[in-house]
Amino acid sequence: MLSGRAFRAQLVTQGQRELFDYWLQSAGHRPMPARSDLDPLKVPRLLPHLGLIDLRDGVDQGLFRLAGTRLRDIYGQEITGKRIGEVFSGDCAAYWRRIHGRVARERVPAHGVVRGPAEGRDHVVLFWLRLPLSEDGGQVDRILCHDVAGPSGTDHLSAEFTLYPYSRSRPSARTQSRRVQFG
Repeated sequence: MLSGRAFRAQLVTQGQRELFDYWLQSAGHRPMPARSDLDPLKVPRLLPHLGLIDLRDGVDQGLFRLAGTRLRDIYGQEITGKRIGEVFSGDCAAYWRRIHGRVARERVPAHGVVRGPAEGRDHVVLFWLRLPLSEDGGQVDRILCHDVAGPSGTDHLSAEFTLYPYSRSRPSARTQSRRVQFG
C-alpha cells in the first residue's frame, strides 16, 4: 500500500497535487474528508476543473451535482445535473463505472489518464483524479473530481487507469540520504 506521499508523487499535474494536498489536509486523521469540510474558495484556481459526483443513491445512480466550466469543454456538454450514465456512455461507460465503483468501494483516491473520456470525445486526452468524500466517515457518498485535458498528440495512448491505495500514516521527518552513481 502506497503512502500519501508516494501517491502524490505519481500525480501528473500541479492542480492534481494541490487538490490532493487540500483533500488530505481537510481529512485530518480521518480516512477522507466530508463534503462539508471542503471550502471551494480555498482552491479557486482549480474550480473550473472540479466536479462533484453525488453517490448517495449508489454508483449506478451517481449524479454530477457540480461541474466546473472546463468540464463542458472536456465532455462536450454541460454535465451539471446529469447522471454519470448520461455523461459516460458507449465504450467508455465500463471504464468509468469501474473507476467510480472502486473509489467508492475501497474508499481510496485514484488517478489516471485516458483518451476519449466520453463518447465522441476521442480527441481529448484526460488527466483525471478522483477523491472520495464521506459525511459519516465510512461510506463514500460523494467523489470529488479533477479533470484536465492534455495535449492530444499521443496517438498510442489507450484507456488505462491506476488505482493506488495509500496508507494514512505520515512518513517520518527523518529521511535517509541515498547515493546514486551513474555510469
